[in-house]
Amino acid sequence: MPTTNQYPNQNVHTTITIASGQTTSDAVDLRGTTLIAIQMPGSWTSADISFQASIDGSTFYDVYDSQGVAVTYAAGASQLISVHNVAAMAGLRYLKLVSSAAQGADRSLTLISRGI
Repeated sequence: MPTTNQYPNQNVHTTITIASGQTTSDAVDLRGTTLIAIQMPGSWTSADISFQASIDGSTFYDVYDSQGVAVTYAAGASQLISVHNVAAMAGLRYLKLVSSAAQGADRSLTLISRGI
């Protein structure tokens, strides 16, 4: 039986953290939403953002688009990044963000997702 999305036509904001000295965030459960934007903190050390995803919350894989290209965005401090490749993100349940450079302190990012 199909399930009904509990967030139709609503944006959901979720805060995740990349810990000091690390490059990868903890996993977030998108719970039937698709990532549409990322709000970067003012303290962000400029670095690209890529993604790892999982269907079970345990085993994570790098995310690629249908052309075999890693889904990556250039990210700077105080930016709102619009996820233009929503199709590559659609249906991903568990997600981690990966910075191309270690951060010098804990960095909290806001994920903006929308019901699918």
